Amino acid sequence: MARATDEVEIELDGRAVRITSPEKVLFDERGDTKLDLVRFYAAIWPAIERTIGGRPVLMQRFPHGASGNSFFQKRVPDNAPEWLRTTVVSTPNGTTSNALVIDDLAHIAWAVNLGCLGFHVWPSLADDPAHADELRIDLDPSPGVDFEMIREAAHNVKAFLDEIGIDGRPKTTGNRGIHVYVRLQPKWDSYDVRAAAIALAREMGRRYPELMTDAWWKEERGTRVFVDFNQNAPHKTIFGAWCVRARDGAQVSFPFAWEHLPTIVPDEYTIATVPTLLEFDGDPWETMAANPQSIEPLLAMSARDRADGMLDAPWPPVYPKMPHEPPRVAPSRAKAATEKPVKKKAAKKATKKKS
Repeated sequence: MARATDEVEIELDGRAVRITSPEKVLFDERGDTKLDLVRFYAAIWPAIERTIGGRPVLMQRFPHGASGNSFFQKRVPDNAPEWLRTTVVSTPNGTTSNALVIDDLAHIAWAVNLGCLGFHVWPSLADDPAHADELRIDLDPSPGVDFEMIREAAHNVKAFLDEIGIDGRPKTTGNRGIHVYVRLQPKWDSYDVRAAAIALAREMGRRYPELMTDAWWKEERGTRVFVDFNQNAPHKTIFGAWCVRARDGAQVSFPFAWEHLPTIVPDEYTIATVPTLLEFDGDPWETMAANPQSIEPLLAMSARDRADGMLDAPWPPVYPKMPHEPPRVAPSRAKAATEKPVKKKAAKKATKKKS
């Protein structure tokens, strides 16, 4: 066995990529190593290229493996190889940085060598940052929500998308949820796509109020599946399809066909099982890019909601205050703030009566 201090140089896409400590264990459950992770991405490269190729990514680095601490790295370090492709991205407050662009397999291997166990992907191509070409529907399990509820919520989303003529494709998140992706025509920016996501989330909440919710404030969600519309906010990234999670079992965010929804077991999709599944079953997202969709039906629903007097949905706290946004305060705190003066007045009256 190679020592942890050893290194290897591998040729990928005509580039020499240095992998230090190739036998370093990153995933404790089976002892999967850094080199095992590189080999996994090499085995599935055509599939992952179709989903994150040409896109900027935010790297989540785990220097001590999946069970250790992590940090997010937006900027590519100054000592990166000259061939590494980057692009300028910005945060909600306007800060810019040079982010890694997944240009080929060598770029993924370079990031893995840094201990990157999570690629969080922009919804736009580096060559066309003005347009968000993906709608990401995040079915997020609130406390108490089990995977059967997530499964049912995904089924409901599929039925609704079919009803309005939009083709969405599901994947596991690599953990407890499901994402449904819609590849879009390059016509809309992230504000439009977020508005479409809000319209969908609200409609799911109306149709299935016991199971699904668009409630941004956690105290209002209850034991329901939260349709997280803000995953589509400008500058927001989301965990990439076919990417490996920082879990001891090396679980993969696995795209699957809708007909497999009743039987999927997310924890079974790992770097050990996914290459074989992909080889025999094929890539269920392979044709997605060739048939980009329109969000006009959802934008029409959004316009209807606005015409009915509905405000914008709340934004995450890192964003500046937006037009038509409701007060950015939890409902319980807003209620307490309105009740407090009433209580003071009542106490004042009681004091006067006593005197």
